[in-house]
Formats: sequence, structure tokens, C-alpha cells
Amino acid sequence: MDSTLSPAATAAEPDVPARPAGRRRGAVWLSVLLLLVPTVVVACRVADTDAVTPIPQLIAFLPWMLVPAGAALLLTFLGRWRAGMVWSVAVLALTGWFVRPYDTGLADRPSGPVVAQVKVLTSNVEFGNGTAGLLEAIRREDPDLVFVQECAASCSDGLAQRVSMTDYPYRNVIEGTMAEGSAILSKYPLRRAPGIESTMAMPGSVAEIAGKRVHLQLAHPLPPIPGGVDDWRRELGMMREYVSTVREEPAIVAGDFNATQDHASFRRLMDAGKLRNSSDLGGASRTPSWPSFVGRPLGAQIDHVLISREFSVRDARFLELENTDHRSLVVRLELHSAR
Repeated sequence: MDSTLSPAATAAEPDVPARPAGRRRGAVWLSVLLLLVPTVVVACRVADTDAVTPIPQLIAFLPWMLVPAGAALLLTFLGRWRAGMVWSVAVLALTGWFVRPYDTGLADRPSGPVVAQVKVLTSNVEFGNGTAGLLEAIRREDPDLVFVQECAASCSDGLAQRVSMTDYPYRNVIEGTMAEGSAILSKYPLRRAPGIESTMAMPGSVAEIAGKRVHLQLAHPLPPIPGGVDDWRRELGMMREYVSTVREEPAIVAGDFNATQDHASFRRLMDAGKLRNSSDLGGASRTPSWPSFVGRPLGAQIDHVLISREFSVRDARFLELENTDHRSLVVRLELHSAR
């Protein structure tokens, strides 16, 4: 019998060890692709910059970066790529550090007596569609101050007709279509303030609470959509300029900021006004407010109640409202005579 191997059999022998090597190379290349986006996003977070599109959009969902980075780590093990393992672990560690609850290490120690307890509700009702849920929340929660964004005609009409003037005699309502309208309702005496010039209404007021003048500012800058990042940054900059003028006085800035604390522009706004995020201090840190159908830790917390140092926080809760893509935020504050 002829023991000579056929050419086909001879050519097939090297394929046996080549297949595992090919799979390892595929795992390595796939891990590189998975790591690129999380690496750039977390690098911008470390560098304290929002950069350009798509970073502002992606950094809002920083916790999501753990998914591709974790998948990449698994692939680097399968591909036996040690440098990739180190890269993956570094990205996971940095991302994990930044997505930990914002309230880590925070303390709130009031130094003066409490002169008033103030309950605040802020709600984006998505073009007025969530008005019915808002009206129910106002009835159930009985807040002292209400900030409403995207208060279209159906919303402003609902507030006028179904929220008693006896309960909320002081109001600053700017009517508008779709997302342009906004409203501030108050149980405390209000004096209108200039507010902030913006595409979507951002009214301002000064409330008289326990003999103290408290600046109230509704927040609703443009979102950082592709092609609109410069406008978003400009309107957040205008807000930063405003809060810097009231940084030595009691202030509450509440609404849909279209920004998370992972955005450098938002952190600069807080620093400029010496403001703190009530969600951080009230036990609701990292709870996503948009989109409302996504649960923690996914989604983004873009609805905030920022407070000056004259306030402390008793608690903070996010509410589910029907027919809006935002969760509403309720916080219970204490106003102190001194800090």
C-alpha cells in the first residue's frame, strides 16, 4: 500500500494549530474595538472636558461604558493578550471610580437653626403630555415650590384650572408651545426676577421664606444633540454666569439641566454658584431621571435641584409620572438662619 500522503492531506495539517491562533487574534481585535469608545469617554472625564460630539452624548451614560469594557476584558483573557487585560482593567477601574454614587464622602452639617422646611418638586412633563400625572403629584406631595419644564398650553391651562390659587397664590408662568413653556408655582410670596434668556423658557423669581430672600431659578437649557453642542454649552454658560451672581445668597436652581454631574460644564456651573446637588445629599445619587423607562444604574440623571449652603437636605425621591420621558424629583429641604 502506498503510504505517501496526498497533497490535500499535507496542506490540511498546518490548519489544526492555526484555528486557535486565528480565534485568539479575532478576540484581540474585537476587544480593541470594544475598548476604544470607553477609553475615549473616560479619558475626557478624567481630563475634565466635554470635548465635542459624540462625547457629550456618551458621557451622559458613563455607567454604560462598563458593559463594553467588561466584554473586552473577557475577550483579552480568551485571546491571552496581557497588555489588553491591563488596558481593560484600567478602563473598568476608572469608569467604576467615576460611576460610584456622587454622595460618597459628602457630609451635610448645618451650623444654624432651622427657620423653615421647604418641599420642592421639579418635573419635565414632555410637551405637556404628563400634565395629569403632575397635577396628581402636586395634590399628593403638597410641595411648597413647583418647577415645571416643557409646560405647553395643556400644562399651563391645567395648572390654572386645577391647581387652586388658594394653595399656590404666587406664580411665574411663561407660556409656550411644545418644550418652550415653563412655570414656577409657590406658596411663598414671589417677586419676578429677570431669569435667563434661552430658547426654552427659564424664568427666575425671588421668594420670601421665613424672612429670607431666596433666589429661585428654573433650569432648562438646550440638550447636547449632535450639531447643538455649542448651543448647549452656551446656555449652561449663561446659567453659570447667573449662579455666580447669587453665590453668597440663598438659592434654589431646579429643573431639567440636560446634563449630568459627569459633564464638565455642569460641574463648573455648580462650582461657580457654590451649589450642591440635593440628590447627592438626600439618598438619590445616580438614580436616573431620563429616559424614565431605564432603571438604575443605566440612564442619566439630568433633572436636579441644586441648593446653596443655607439649605440642608432631609431626603430626595424620584417619582414615576405617566406620559413623560422624565422622572420627577421631590426633595425636602431645611432652610437655616446661618451656615
